[in-house]
Amino acid sequence: MGTPEGYQFDAAYIDALKKQIPNLDYAVTTDPREAVKGAVAVYTDVWASMGQESESEKRRKDFAKYQVNQQLMKIAPDAYFMHCLPAHRGEEVTDEVMDGPRSVVVPQAGNRMHLQKGVLAWLLASQM
Repeated sequence: MGTPEGYQFDAAYIDALKKQIPNLDYAVTTDPREAVKGAVAVYTDVWASMGQESESEKRRKDFAKYQVNQQLMKIAPDAYFMHCLPAHRGEEVTDEVMDGPRSVVVPQAGNRMHLQKGVLAWLLASQM
């Protein structure tokens, strides 16, 4: 995980993960270039989610060097780009990466749709 200081998971959360996944190989860095070295996928999200609008300006400054752009993707030459969408183009990701040949955001969204349909079917069936 590459994230600015103060945005990492807290120790209690990491401990809970390690209990559920004993062989968890978790590393965190504040250097975005180090974070993507050797990556199979580079995954980002919006810098300020719903409910965090008041933090938008601060987060924009804190995350500025974490933008996924061509320079960052060159460090991970074989990595796919992923995003859960919707994306804020020009903020966490550039158009060149989002629309580039290594972007799998559209198939990723399609797969998520099928998963969500399955969850709905399971929930509805469990109510009958």
